[in-house]
Amino acid sequence: MDISAGIQASLAGRYASALFDLASENGTVTAVESDLEKIEAALAESNELSLLTTNPKVSRAAAEQALAGVAKVLGLSALSQNFLGVLAQNRRLSQLPAVIRAFRAIAAAQRGEVTAEVTSAHALTDAQLDQLKAKLTAREGRTVKLTTKVDPDLLGGLVVTIGSKRIDASIRTRLNSLAQAMKA
Repeated sequence: MDISAGIQASLAGRYASALFDLASENGTVTAVESDLEKIEAALAESNELSLLTTNPKVSRAAAEQALAGVAKVLGLSALSQNFLGVLAQNRRLSQLPAVIRAFRAIAAAQRGEVTAEVTSAHALTDAQLDQLKAKLTAREGRTVKLTTKVDPDLLGGLVVTIGSKRIDASIRTRLNSLAQAMKA
């Protein structure tokens, strides 16, 4: 498996890589990826859960027990439940969001996908997203998975980020460029 050195070098990347290897051996990569999405959503929705993962005063045992309960409620696979237990025992729960991002990147690379983050001033329609996905797939030469955000400050247009590449076609940037040109 070809994993970028940056992911492997990070603490979260090492945990994500180990989880991916175990999931690959068990043939449960998709299930674990789904579990991680559930955990990510739960962290975003529950301030208490988020605080539990970052509070150093919570004992290892208490964190592990609380996460076991959360895992049952979310219906997580045994591998995902065990992984959360390992993070709790090693006091690495604060790394969970980074582990999720790294796992997603590893899984996408394994499938030959690349993720593009699309920021627009207004929510895009399904037809616009399909058209954008087709153009980006043709440009990148591999399957592109889109994640979308809305930022009204852009005024119009799009900002597309693929890895370290950024395509900024927003009206805000064009107006800023015009203002800079007029100053010179």
